Amino acid sequence: MAPHHNNEEIAAQQQRWQTEVVEPVLARTPERQADCTTASHLTLKRLYTPLDSPDADYLEQNNFPGQFPFTRGVHPTMYRGRLWTMRQYAGFGTAEVSNQRYKFLLEHGQKGLSVAFDLPTQMGYDSDHPMAAGEVGKVGVAIASLQDMETLFQGLPLEQVSTSMTINATAATLLALYIAVAKKQGIAPAQLTGTIQNDILKEYIARGTYIYPPKPSMRLITDVFAYAAREMPRWNTISISGYHIREAGSTAVQEVAFTLADGIAYVEAALEVGLDVNEFGTQLSFFF
Repeated sequence: MAPHHNNEEIAAQQQRWQTEVVEPVLARTPERQADCTTASHLTLKRLYTPLDSPDADYLEQNNFPGQFPFTRGVHPTMYRGRLWTMRQYAGFGTAEVSNQRYKFLLEHGQKGLSVAFDLPTQMGYDSDHPMAAGEVGKVGVAIASLQDMETLFQGLPLEQVSTSMTINATAATLLALYIAVAKKQGIAPAQLTGTIQNDILKEYIARGTYIYPPKPSMRLITDVFAYAAREMPRWNTISISGYHIREAGSTAVQEVAFTLADGIAYVEAALEVGLDVNEFGTQLSFFF
């Protein structure tokens, strides 16, 4: 076995390293700035050792990959087993045009789809509604009916492709349309893999594409949790998002804080309606 080094020995070796290794290099090539900081203005030390957390309990704070507290990863083998799904965020204009784009991406090696919806779709407006004027098909594909959704996914192997849909206020509606399209293709909901963003709290915080007040919005989300836990075991029911909060002006620390707070709120809402966290919890995902 490798020798166990106590903190006194590490401290002594660190001091030797500072004197004999670091200082001669600094004499020749000084560091670019006196203090290095993160984007949130937290100072970074040059080196971190076990001395920085002398009272850490390995099993409690780190443990092994694939088990609580998941510090070392959510899967036991992580990317040694399978790489993450790589997909290009795509969707523009009509369902027909976007369908052609999806087929092109899949033909060129993409393993999953990432669907962008236009603002009217995100806000629950039909394309011919006066409020949709000037926005139809601009920042994503326009979807206003089951027929649109059928056109969007025509000829695509939904049982083989993972589909991510960036949709929030109308997430339950778009998921229902996706399920209907799959059933018309003879594919059961249990065979579908993918994610809906479905993160309404960050819409109130950062983006603004909400329709309903918070309480009924949370009811829609927990209803999706309940349905998917029962019928769609391979589907991620929410992508709890920090990226948009950071883009709206937060620091990195605030991004993580708000996002984790949102995640806690979703779990608490689900527990309040009687859902079992061991059933719906594995279908929650995060996005930073």
